Amino acid sequence: MSLPFLFEIGTEEIPDWMIEPALADLKRLFEELCRVHRLGGVVERVDATPRRLALRAHGIAVRQAEERRELVGPPVAAGGAAAQGFAKKLGVTVDQLERVSTPKGEYYRFLQLIPARPAKEILAEHLPSVIAGISFPKTMYWTGKGGPRFIRPIRWLVAVLGDEIVPFTFAGVHSGDTTVGHRVLGARSIRVNYSSYESLLEKNGVILDAQRRRARIEEALTPDVRRDEALLKTLVYLTEFPTPIRGRFDARYLRLPDEVLSTVMRHHQKYFSVGDPRGGLKPEFVAVMNIDADPEGLVRQGNERVLRARFNDARFFWDTDLKVRLEDRLPELAKITFQAKLGSYLEKTNRNVALAREFAQALRAELAPAERAALLAKCDLTTSMVKEFTELQGIMGGLYAREQGEPEPVWQAIYDHYRPESMEDPIPRTLTGQIVALADKTDTLRGCFGIGLIPSGSKDPFALRRAAQGVIKILAEGQLSLPLSRLAHNSAELLDFFADRVRYYFKEVRGFRYDEVNAAMAAGFDDVPDLGRRLEALRLVRPTENFEPLAASFKRIQNILRQAEVNSPGTVNPTLLEPGPEASLWERFLLLRDRVEEARRQGDYRTALQAIASLRPAIDLFFDKVLVNAPDPAVRQNRLNLLAAIRTEFSSIADFSEIVTG
Repeated sequence: MSLPFLFEIGTEEIPDWMIEPALADLKRLFEELCRVHRLGGVVERVDATPRRLALRAHGIAVRQAEERRELVGPPVAAGGAAAQGFAKKLGVTVDQLERVSTPKGEYYRFLQLIPARPAKEILAEHLPSVIAGISFPKTMYWTGKGGPRFIRPIRWLVAVLGDEIVPFTFAGVHSGDTTVGHRVLGARSIRVNYSSYESLLEKNGVILDAQRRRARIEEALTPDVRRDEALLKTLVYLTEFPTPIRGRFDARYLRLPDEVLSTVMRHHQKYFSVGDPRGGLKPEFVAVMNIDADPEGLVRQGNERVLRARFNDARFFWDTDLKVRLEDRLPELAKITFQAKLGSYLEKTNRNVALAREFAQALRAELAPAERAALLAKCDLTTSMVKEFTELQGIMGGLYAREQGEPEPVWQAIYDHYRPESMEDPIPRTLTGQIVALADKTDTLRGCFGIGLIPSGSKDPFALRRAAQGVIKILAEGQLSLPLSRLAHNSAELLDFFADRVRYYFKEVRGFRYDEVNAAMAAGFDDVPDLGRRLEALRLVRPTENFEPLAASFKRIQNILRQAEVNSPGTVNPTLLEPGPEASLWERFLLLRDRVEEARRQGDYRTALQAIASLRPAIDLFFDKVLVNAPDPAVRQNRLNLLAAIRTEFSSIADFSEIVTG
């Protein structure tokens, strides 16, 4: 016989971004509990609102399955005293022990019966550990120092197996079969069981299913509402009964930049912006209430009033900030610390300018706009707007630069220089912007690595992984051939860090197979765009008939040379080559070497790889007919030199021995 199980942890409001990871932990921990204690069962679903984490499972055994455990004791040869000691330890007599034959001889054994315990008893014992095991970035005490910790105070617990309460206590809260409805729309005490749980919650103003809450919000997202997946997800987990409303604001605020209005609405009020057909904004917004209706429009009016106050602040900041030119703000950067050991933002700005100049020269780009943009890029950190709305740093600098008459390449570069902030974010739209972004990220990476602030585990306070990932994305997608070794500036640790980000970018973002990335990187990764072109060629040539067999042959070559301790090619003596497959391989190699070199010089890696792959029949015949480990030392060394020459010449695009075959 099996039973359904309902488990709910009722809390004060949990931060929206912590809810989904907590649900994953809850599911994993409960499944582990059932597995370890032989309860069977399947987690049907986990759900959450800001005030509850819930789990429902079915098929939980009434009692755990019995278990027989084999306990092996001393060898029989150890004598009766040893057997008696073993039996006494187990609380049995010697005649209850068995003798078993093993490869090591005859041993005493006892088959211990582990009695089955009721599931209710086991759950009562271990559910507190499940609650305590849910991981959060931060937790709090609310029952006194030394008590249990959780993300927010726990106010009620529901634990019902079949029709019975599973009794336990956590942080002074006793489990039961009563939950709590919506703060405004629901009852304070609702008796539930597995089958009635979700429907009774809904009658009390709680939509348990996150997808249904999402659907209620999406109904209001008409085509003119600007789609924002992150905001939508946030609102799903901020509400228990979401109801969208549409509000308006004075059209005079539209003279402020869209970026300012959208940021105020999104980041500070959790509102969706509404666009017009020309790409601008309408003086409207969509907010999401956590109640079922607003018949008199009081909630809408309240939202409009709050937004009006925020827009008034933004308008004041905009007008005030524009009275001071960005360049005149430079001295203020000396008062803002970038990092204690790396100095102020003015010092960082000077380093950024030097790097922007260096990179622009290396890429044969215009120096003046890159230097100017790098000089002004951090000045908006001193503005009132950015101090209030930190999400707008860089963007405001670009907007202020545009208003103050800076050339388009300059203001666009300032606007874009924090990009990309994620793998989904685009790189800066212009070469000047890409150069300034590279300079800023490179300076941060060099500086932090130079003083030992290297990310470890989940700790990365200066977002260095994101900075390095941004460097790789800009180089790859901007097709900028700035060597990573140059950016790393003699830091082997930073170069290794770049290598990890290169590997991640091409595998996870561009979708190349891990062995292709390993093969291409083994031939060099300093030039990121070149690596990308080699990988594209590798992916195109891989399905051809000769490629994977050739890779298998390269593995064989690699193993032979490794065993012979041949690290670099020696000179091949043509007079020592045996006529037939060996001489033919050499001739074929010489012919292809020139063709491959010419294609490689032109960046035509596909043609080069196809030419290399065409060597496969000659290599196969060589291995089939020629003994590499010839008795004559001179002949043997000459054959090793031949294989080493093939490996060296044809591994400059990719190390074929890294390709997984079969």
